Amino acid sequence: MKDEDLIRRIHEHPEGFGLNRTYHSTAMFVAGYDLARSGGMLRGFHEWLSVRAGELSSHHWIKRVVSEAVPGLRFEGFAQLNLTPEQERESVDHLLVSLLEFLAVREDRREFPRMYASYNSLMSSVYGD
Repeated sequence: MKDEDLIRRIHEHPEGFGLNRTYHSTAMFVAGYDLARSGGMLRGFHEWLSVRAGELSSHHWIKRVVSEAVPGLRFEGFAQLNLTPEQERESVDHLLVSLLEFLAVREDRREFPRMYASYNSLMSSVYGD
């Protein structure tokens, strides 16, 4: 199964993957799947998030994505993450849609190198050549 197909299926029927429609369970599933793939699914995701936001960040993608979905959220870890049902839905949707957008770039032989070139430009603008 292609990564895009998996993410679409999770988005349509999360219960079929043992998920309960929360950001925590969905993010942990994605992280575990990526780990099982030796980092293959999310290779470049951090850089892509930076390019999309137009700024560098040292934050892990789990924090970055939920913070984008819920502006003003202070993410100090899942133990303190008290999202409303609406925020949970928005966070899960944002994660899965973002992954599909990223995977489309990753699979494009022209766009993926362009994304890395943009990331390198961001790095150069912050750290110099």
